[in-house]
Amino acid sequence: MQKKFQHTHPYEPFIDEFTEKLIVGTLPPPRFTTGDLKAGDVNFCYGSRDGQLWPILDKIFNLNLKFETTLEAIEQRKTFLRERKIGVCDIVASAEREKIDASDIGMQNIQLRNVLGYLEKYTKVTTLLFTGGNSKNGPEYFFRKLLKEHNVVLHLISNNVPRIHEFKHPTTKTTIRTVSLIAPSGAANRAVGSLESYKTMKKENPKFNTLDFRILQYKNYF
Repeated sequence: MQKKFQHTHPYEPFIDEFTEKLIVGTLPPPRFTTGDLKAGDVNFCYGSRDGQLWPILDKIFNLNLKFETTLEAIEQRKTFLRERKIGVCDIVASAEREKIDASDIGMQNIQLRNVLGYLEKYTKVTTLLFTGGNSKNGPEYFFRKLLKEHNVVLHLISNNVPRIHEFKHPTTKTTIRTVSLIAPSGAANRAVGSLESYKTMKKENPKFNTLDFRILQYKNYF
């Protein structure tokens, strides 16, 4: 019987006492766990050369980021996050995989991080930015699972994409808003293409693409 790949999150949450917004995803691709990075990867959260989070933020904030496997590239990203009071706390600590890929749906025997515990410790956080919605094994899906275990209700604020919810932290009683952004991955491009708002913009400007659409969306929340 083939041994399953133990996919462990390679990074501790990037968060401090000044953090106000928290990016919440699942796991980086398996090569970040094994250390077999590709040229153009950055050894940090969302550092995959195929990912779109940093290219999106680079364009929104004119960061002139380096996309390379260097310490300078890592420091650029850390500096930006600290200056904007943004943290990263992916919700999956580890998972097993039969097939070694980055798909959320392929995760098994999933161990979640106690995100509510981090929110209790870092009380200035009032916004969670999910890099994906409520589809199975997505960040919002897992977060709902955590809330259910603590009998916490997620209240719908806006049903438009990106969907927005609010909940009250069970211990601190702080009201925290969640925003389910379209995932910054190529796999989500089909979902973007099916949105009426995207189709309208594409019709008006044939050069408009799925990255442009995400830039418009992310700009409002970062």
